[in-house]
Amino acid sequence: MTYLEIVNNVLRRLRERTVSTVDETAYSRLIGVFVNDAKEECENAWNWSALRTTLSATTESGIFNYELNGSKNRATVLDVINDTSNWFMRYKTASEMNDIFLNQNPQSGAPLYYSFNGVSTADGDTLVDLYPIPNGAYDLRFNVVLRTGELTLDADKLLIPSKPVQLLAYAKAVEERGEDGGASGLSAYNSAGRSLNDAISLDAAKHPEEEIWATV
Repeated sequence: MTYLEIVNNVLRRLRERTVSTVDETAYSRLIGVFVNDAKEECENAWNWSALRTTLSATTESGIFNYELNGSKNRATVLDVINDTSNWFMRYKTASEMNDIFLNQNPQSGAPLYYSFNGVSTADGDTLVDLYPIPNGAYDLRFNVVLRTGELTLDADKLLIPSKPVQLLAYAKAVEERGEDGGASGLSAYNSAGRSLNDAISLDAAKHPEEEIWATV
């Protein structure tokens, strides 16, 4: 569903006239803000199938810090694969990496460990450290959940289920009107919550292994 379609659906729920572009009126622009706020909250609520993708990086000899181009510091890593060496890489904490690089003699070889270390000042992409320090070219695959940026153009498409976003944006609009203290405001947020829970349950069925909790 497009940005404009979502905004118009929210306007209909509010008994307002629809628009031909999100920027047509001050009120439609406000609804656009609520839609983007709702989108961000819903995207952050679950590792949606529709947001899963792979970011790639190819190492160079002697370089251990790399930028995950396109991540925009909005990615949640599911797993990391050294595709050249044919193994899954393992996460190390920042403290463990500091110990290796500052208190020991770092080794060179095929990368086996990774750790995040800030973001690029140029574009906000996530930076990642690798160990051992690469001794050549290795193709790395970061399988991630990549949250999207704000919807800005009328034709921009929402990737996750649209109903929770619509209902949450509607609830925010009801709240803005000062109706949240009554039954209408409470009902709107409850409906949005139920819709989000239902959407997550349906999507979670695609990845049942992620719903298994291990006890130690």
